[in-house]
Amino acid sequence: MTKVVGVRFRRAGKIYYFDPGKAKMAAGSHVIVETARGIEYGTVLIAPKEVDDKAVVQPLKPVIRVATPEDDKTEQRNKEKEKEAYKICLEKIAKHKLEMKLVEAEYTFDNNKLLFYFTADGRIDFRELVKDLAAVFRTRIELRQIGVRDETKILGGIGICGRELCCKSYLADFAPVSIKMAKEQNLSLNPTKISGVCGRLMCCLKNEAETYEYLNSRLPNVGDTVTTIDGCKGEVQSINVLRQLVKVLIEVNDEKELREYKVKELKFKPRRRRDNIKLSPEEMKELEALEDKGGKSKINDVK
Repeated sequence: MTKVVGVRFRRAGKIYYFDPGKAKMAAGSHVIVETARGIEYGTVLIAPKEVDDKAVVQPLKPVIRVATPEDDKTEQRNKEKEKEAYKICLEKIAKHKLEMKLVEAEYTFDNNKLLFYFTADGRIDFRELVKDLAAVFRTRIELRQIGVRDETKILGGIGICGRELCCKSYLADFAPVSIKMAKEQNLSLNPTKISGVCGRLMCCLKNEAETYEYLNSRLPNVGDTVTTIDGCKGEVQSINVLRQLVKVLIEVNDEKELREYKVKELKFKPRRRRDNIKLSPEEMKELEALEDKGGKSKINDVK
């Protein structure tokens, strides 16, 4: 077993393990640690505890110290300096006429490095921009290109549900989201209905994807022939996925009647639902453009 403390460097960011040593700290306190980017100021999310050795990537870097009131003031000053650095970088980008959108400026705690996050449609030659910025700030400059989902995570906003965006409030990493998930949940495939603020498919489609996939696998397809509990055969007219109910058109005494049954009252060969939604190649291409493979957030790389 290895003793660790979980530290986060930005809200809804990934939690990294460090060696707490003999220092006493509780969840919510601030600490100073060394990372691959330099000395950083982080917040303890997981108080010191012992975890399995396999859950830790060795070597484990130690916590330098619990943050002092002076460290807190230094962090606040860095936040103010970042605002000024952001403005200056915008001016330099305009001067060099670069097709890039600046998202955020970020100092490491020790001011050893200044990072600028930006988005762009393609590759950008920013070598001259880096030289200009280095001459102004006299520190190491790093420009990091991020995707639209990372941009939205940094800037934040309100989703169509009326709540703060998931990526800003609690999602540490982006999960892959696909059109298949929207189809499984019987959602409208209108891009404006299933895409988020970032322009990609909404992350929340992932939340219930497994549940819907399981429930759909237990139901027949619309149009299938099933045998009811009372021995009648009929054709499936509609299904209710969440309630697991099936409406079946059966023939009784030469008259057709629509009856509703629980799925356990029917006999049929379970299989995955067919894709009943027909889309043109143009519509399918537009929807596929919303998909995102997800993966590690580029703004949390501090190891």
